[in-house]
Amino acid sequence: MSSDLTDARTNDDLQDAVLDFSDVIQFLDELCQHAVRSLSDGEEVLCGITLLRDRKAATVASSSEYARKMDEIQYSFDDGPCLTSAREQLTVEVPDVRREERWPEYVAAISEHGLHSILAVPFDLAGDAKAALNVYSATAHKFTNEAIERANAYASEASRSLRLAVRIAQHSERANDLITAMESRTPIDIAIGIVMCQNRCTQTEAFTILRKASSHRNIKLRDLAGQIVAGANANSQPATHFDH
Repeated sequence: MSSDLTDARTNDDLQDAVLDFSDVIQFLDELCQHAVRSLSDGEEVLCGITLLRDRKAATVASSSEYARKMDEIQYSFDDGPCLTSAREQLTVEVPDVRREERWPEYVAAISEHGLHSILAVPFDLAGDAKAALNVYSATAHKFTNEAIERANAYASEASRSLRLAVRIAQHSERANDLITAMESRTPIDIAIGIVMCQNRCTQTEAFTILRKASSHRNIKLRDLAGQIVAGANANSQPATHFDH
């Protein structure tokens, strides 16, 4: 791929990846591999994508398991280049970890793994979630001004795709929560319908009957509803308010 990360193809490729991958994590892994191909410049670098949500940091994609472990070292200290980049929306460079005075405990730990320079650039997610692209190199002063500019241009282009991926994940989580709630609610609704038919009462009155029975028997309303529905099925009673 051309080193010009502002080329329209870059964003098109990433947007296509969102559409091609039903699994958001798979998309993010491809996003990370795409970054490695774009930023290696002859020496393969390590890359990870850190996502901050609900005050928790996690590597949602990485170029390798080793890259993921390097990210996790930073999380153990709850501070460092990529966390600072994500939280403050700043580009953060560590030209040589052996001379870095910020985050002394973290740089001491990361230098033991033979990594000497780090670059972190933020994604613009325009919401509560924050993210940063983390690039590690075994070479000190690896990231030239040109490389930093390219990384920022890449992150700017990729932000739109990552923002979409995060939204897809959020909608998926909400949908799963709704399905779980509906699955829990359905037996109660069916039981209410059975009670309405058996007692010739309103929906509100039927729910009151169930709630009182649940309290009297010291059993959860959901479990009581399940027993009523099972009993109705065993007795082949047809009454539910979903039937027509």
